[in-house]
Amino acid sequence: MKKICILAFATVLLVSCNAKNNKEEGKTVLMDTMVGNENEGNIVENIKVFEGTLPCADCEGIETILKIDVIDNKFQLSSTYKGKQPKKNFVEKGKINTERGLESDPDGTIFILNWDKPEKDQVYYGYYSKNPEKLYLLDRNKKVIKSKLDYFLELNE
Repeated sequence: MKKICILAFATVLLVSCNAKNNKEEGKTVLMDTMVGNENEGNIVENIKVFEGTLPCADCEGIETILKIDVIDNKFQLSSTYKGKQPKKNFVEKGKINTERGLESDPDGTIFILNWDKPEKDQVYYGYYSKNPEKLYLLDRNKKVIKSKLDYFLELNE
């Protein structure tokens, strides 16, 4: 009788382990399919690249490239100071957060670079809902900088 109980228990245990492995294999196939779909085009859509030359007080301008990963909430900000010798290049990476509303546009968007750091280390960019291709550098009060100079980047498609 003991042998039959042990054999029955071992059989149940073996069957349940096999069922679990089959379920996990199905999940793996599903995950591979989802990852495959992302790699085919969605990743490119998830990363927005804005480029432009921002004003500089003591150089010819700051060539700026801002890459925003809207899914993972990360950014990469590359800045090159034109006309400086030696050439000064800076790359900053970090976390990003968004806020709805830019000045009088409730549907505008503000990107807060380094939102997880102290306020003095945060940088603000924003766009109006009518023109999301133009990303403005904002002041500390999250307002568009009013100037004759161009404090904006443009979406690179």
